[in-house]
Amino acid sequence: MEHMMAYVNLGAAFLILISMAMMLGRLLIGPTLYDRLLAVNSFGTKTVLFLCVFCLVIGRPDGVDIALLYALMNFIATIAVLKYFRYRALDVSLLKSHITKGEGAGK
Repeated sequence: MEHMMAYVNLGAAFLILISMAMMLGRLLIGPTLYDRLLAVNSFGTKTVLFLCVFCLVIGRPDGVDIALLYALMNFIATIAVLKYFRYRALDVSLLKSHITKGEGAGK
């Protein structure tokens, strides 16, 4: 039974690597910036999945902590890139960016 699970894990890792290669293709071909950003975010998510499966294959469950750290970095980087392309700066407060001339803080 253990050998069967090892083959299943290796098959899953191989399929994840194939989907990561497809995401790299979308990153290079993507017609718009948002397609490319989605490809990078999907690549990061698939990297986290691959790290978790790889840690199962080699029998080291402590590598899942590294995968979680990578997932947090991927999330923060995606938010930062989207904010930069929306406001062309990273120092814009998100609270102040939604207040226009006619709106006040009390309304």
